[in-house]
This record gives sequence, C-alpha cells and structure tokens, in this order.
Amino acid sequence: MNTDVEIKADERMDDLQLDGLRIIQNPMGFCFGVDAVLLSNFVKLKKDEVAVEFGTGTGVIPILLSGRKSFKKIIAFEVQPEVADMAKRSIRLNHLEESIQIIEDNLKEARQYIDSGSIDVVFSNPPYMSTDGGIKNDHSMKAISRHEVLCNLEDIVSEASRMLKFRGRFYMIHRPHRLVDIVTLCRKYKLEPKEIRMIQPYYDKKPNIFLIMCSKGGRSDLKFHDPLIVYEKDGRYTDEIYKIYGMENITVFTDSENPKGL
Repeated sequence: MNTDVEIKADERMDDLQLDGLRIIQNPMGFCFGVDAVLLSNFVKLKKDEVAVEFGTGTGVIPILLSGRKSFKKIIAFEVQPEVADMAKRSIRLNHLEESIQIIEDNLKEARQYIDSGSIDVVFSNPPYMSTDGGIKNDHSMKAISRHEVLCNLEDIVSEASRMLKFRGRFYMIHRPHRLVDIVTLCRKYKLEPKEIRMIQPYYDKKPNIFLIMCSKGGRSDLKFHDPLIVYEKDGRYTDEIYKIYGMENITVFTDSENPKGL
C-alpha cells in the first residue's frame, strides 16, 4: 500500500478484501454500491485488451477488475473533479498507475483522447434517471450520479460505438424501465445486444436492475441468462452473491451509501 497518498478529513479508506486492494471514498458524498460490483463481475476482459469506462466514480470497477482479471489497460473517464481526484488517489494507493488511467473530463469529449475504432471493451454504470422530472439545475455529486445531468444515454451509446473496434464489446448496468430505450439506441449505433441478465432483489420480486452486453457489428442473437437473486427470504445474501463478492464479510459494500438508491 502507498502510505504517501492523502486521505482527506471527510474521506475514509475501505478495504476491498481482494488482493489487498483499497479504495478512498467520501461517505457524505459518493460511495459505490452493489451495482458496481455486479458490473465488474459481468465484464469480460482478455490480457491484451484495452478498455474504457464512462463515469468511473471513485474508480471501484477498474480497481476490482485489476484484482480479478488480466487486461492491458483501462482508461476511465470521470467528469466530477472531486470524485476524479479520489479515483486518482486510489489508483496510486494500489500502485495501479501503469494499468489504469483516470481522465477528468466529460465522456462527450472522449474523441480528444481516444481514436475511433481503437478500443476492445467499453463499460459503464451510468446515471439511471433521465432529467424529465426536473433537477436540471442540481449539479451536486449525488444528482450527477443518479440523473443524466451532464450526459445522457445516447451520449454513452454513441461514443462507445465510435471508439469500439469491430466486434468490440459494450457492457452496461441499468434499470429495466430503460431497456427499450437502451436496445433501440444500441441498434441505432450498430451495437447488437448479445447478453442480458436481470437482477432481482428477492425470488418473488421483479427485477430492479439488469446487465447487458452488446457486440459492435454483431449478428442478431440475444441470450437471456438466468436471473440473479440478491437476497434470501431472511435477508441474507444468496450464495451466488457471496461468490461474486468473493468473500464472506461484505459489510464494506453493504454499509456504503448507494448513490443510485438500489
């Protein structure tokens, strides 16, 4: 661990319980939730691949991927300066500077940094809510995390398509009520949906989030995986959730405030 990295007064350092990895978070402003962990498990990377993340937050998904999978490099965009700063310090904390790069900018400006058709994988845990219900003038950390304040779904899909190689893969986690919008936009930008997995809080409850993988220029062949159930009836995590987390003590995630309200 890099002991020279600053931890500010309103921040904490959490142990990810994975290969000694740690992350800096501000519990009053932004902490990751179960959706980030599920997406990190869903993303598939090969050792020679370069990936891009849109909206990395505090950098939790690239950091988790570094402990679970091999890859050449991840370039992660984060538009909020204070959040990007936490992500950069977490990267230094874990000595991941050679494999993970944080770019403090809006993903809509990605063409300034990344050439078209040059990336193997793009993934994103984006804001789930559109701004149709207002809050357009709220640029707080939580509002930007929850709502499409600084970018929207089409920005994410179009930019992912632009930078992906032919047969490159796009991974995202989102809410079921946006499924039609997502599939429509993905097909518009030549990203063919290939895999979907619904995530249910309990066996007898409707899905509240889902995972999707699309292939650029892929053929029409959509596979639905079995649903992922998060909780047993008594409130304990299911065996599959424990397997995904890779640990028995997962309180580091469960007591974090989820900015998206999952």
